[in-house]
Amino acid sequence: MDLYLPVANLSVNALVIVLLGAGVGLLSGMFGVGGGFLTTPLLIVYGIPPTVAAASSASQVTGASVSGVFAHVRRGGVDFKMGGVLVGGGVLGTGAGAWAFRRLQELGQIDTVIGVVYVAMLGWIGSLMLREALAAILVSRRGEALRAAKRRHHPLVASLPFRTRFYASGLYISPLAPLLLGFATGILTMLLGIGGGFILVPAMIYLLGMATGVVVGTSLFQTLFVTAVATMVHATTTRAVDIVLAGLLLIGSVTGAQIGARLANRVKPEYLRLALALIVLAVGVRILLGLVWRPEEIFTVSAG
Repeated sequence: MDLYLPVANLSVNALVIVLLGAGVGLLSGMFGVGGGFLTTPLLIVYGIPPTVAAASSASQVTGASVSGVFAHVRRGGVDFKMGGVLVGGGVLGTGAGAWAFRRLQELGQIDTVIGVVYVAMLGWIGSLMLREALAAILVSRRGEALRAAKRRHHPLVASLPFRTRFYASGLYISPLAPLLLGFATGILTMLLGIGGGFILVPAMIYLLGMATGVVVGTSLFQTLFVTAVATMVHATTTRAVDIVLAGLLLIGSVTGAQIGARLANRVKPEYLRLALALIVLAVGVRILLGLVWRPEEIFTVSAG
């Protein structure tokens, strides 16, 4: 069944969009990632304009984060003080990201910038995940146990002033560190339509040194509010949010996440990470080809 997307200004097969959302939700449930970093590039590959894909993905991530936040709140897995600082930085970051988005739109370069940033980001993340997954598989086959890394915040974080205690996270650090981290995530949310969890979670562990028991819940808490703000900013400034597209994605992602969570228990974690790394790299390569591959027919507009 074809549906017309009023903001994207094109017709799409509704079933395909729902299935795409279900696929991202499946990955979310299996791998424990928000999936937003795959939604936008997959929409671009399907033919959705990058600006609409990024803005609509942010609203889809907001809806998908609600149930996760409530689940972690019930089990005490959210550091509200840390989350509040991250949200504050994220809201400031969305303002900066909105300015950059509008400026790039005026220059006519926003679609290219989104594509290039995604290629670089997916290539970097996919390579790191592939290396870690292969190392874990080799260690597992040798019958050895992976050594747990010591939890400690980065020396740069330790050097920042105005330290305060984040009791739920077990930290005594400057709030400037999570504020800056949230700011960077807010910019990425506005430009790329991602939740930022795939960057935020490792940064919270390896840079801030947070207790792992509250990392995911606090990340989802920040993602919920920042993507909601990003959606409102997009709706009022860039006007690139397609609510029909976001609704179709949300229907699929909610269903897919439930199935993915069940499948995750049947596969070894290192093989799950390997599969996700290969998917991420494949999507990055596809976007790269779209940027550099010469089309079969080139159309030009010239004055008559």
